[in-house]
Amino acid sequence: MKKLVSLAAVFSIGLSLIVAGENDYVKREINAHERCLPTFVEALKSRMTFSLGWKDGSDPAAWKKTGLAKARELIIQNEDNTPFDMVVLETEKRKGYVAQKVVFNISAESRVLAYLLIPNGKKNQTFPAALMLHDHGSNFMIGKEKMVKPFGKTDEDKDRLKKAEDWSKTYFSGNFPGDELAKRGYVVLSFDAFGWGDRSVKGFRTESQQSLASNLFNMGTSFAGIIAQEDCRAAKFLASLPQVDKSRVACVGFSMGGFRSWQLAAISDDITAGISVCWIGTMKDHIVEDDGQLKGNSAFSMLHPTIAKFLDYPDVAGLAAPKPMYFVSGDRDGVNPVEGTKNAYEKMHKIWKANGADDKLVTTLTPGLTHSYPADQQKLTYDWLDDIFNNK
Repeated sequence: MKKLVSLAAVFSIGLSLIVAGENDYVKREINAHERCLPTFVEALKSRMTFSLGWKDGSDPAAWKKTGLAKARELIIQNEDNTPFDMVVLETEKRKGYVAQKVVFNISAESRVLAYLLIPNGKKNQTFPAALMLHDHGSNFMIGKEKMVKPFGKTDEDKDRLKKAEDWSKTYFSGNFPGDELAKRGYVVLSFDAFGWGDRSVKGFRTESQQSLASNLFNMGTSFAGIIAQEDCRAAKFLASLPQVDKSRVACVGFSMGGFRSWQLAAISDDITAGISVCWIGTMKDHIVEDDGQLKGNSAFSMLHPTIAKFLDYPDVAGLAAPKPMYFVSGDRDGVNPVEGTKNAYEKMHKIWKANGADDKLVTTLTPGLTHSYPADQQKLTYDWLDDIFNNK
């Protein structure tokens, strides 16, 4: 008689993993902490049909209407029209623009500190704008400071400046992406996602997210949903500023921020173009051993319960069509499987083409590019954005 094995035994660290064989139970030696997928993963993946995903021959307008309604239902937790009530706390002159520390109501529950960069110009002049969306990076002590150079007056500011400069050297060729856009004449906003920077706490670690996410699930919301809704609110806040041309508001994101960027471009009417750096793929291509999405850290910040029943990642990104979008990827990026990136690009081009806007979608897979946004890629994307927004 075949011996049954409890679920606890199957997943206990250090015990053999039991898998169903053709005639008997077959043992494979593998530690549970090295494996985060069930043995029947392929069967589960085969059920992922994405019922509302893009199908060749679909009517793009009808598909977008249905898909966008479902995406907003699952991603945006609730409507929030709380007045922003912005207050400027501090101002610093920089070359060609002014940097401000501001606070505003990101939601009915949270008031956030943000960096706002405003180009020098004439009275009542309006400018294009960019919402900077920072990465995850398993570094919660800085958030907005990853994308915009922080102030450096107090000891606390100087400590953050040092951390931010180190981050910039590692991923951005020593640049602060938001400041580079401000020099080009963009109003720039950078704020902390929930859990980062001024919205984090001492001792918050990668594994802390599991507890946070679980409690949010139990309260009928999600970590990823709060981040997405706040991104929408930040976009609306930026577009509402008197210095901003509402027809030219972009979102620019790196890594997790790249995910946030195409997601936001899809679900927000305030965003008119987007740049997504180092985060695109398909769900199935990310469901592989050792993928960061499966290990309970950055996954929770991008996990919308049940959305996989309806829409794949490139489907959600495709809901942004026909908005202009630029995707930066590299073939040496350990975060995004190359085949997944290629598969996502293929579907997205079909969607933009069906909308008569394939020329507005730029997708790159740069040889040798790692998980980074170096100066040459910044220049390429910002030159493109200048062309799209006629910012000469």
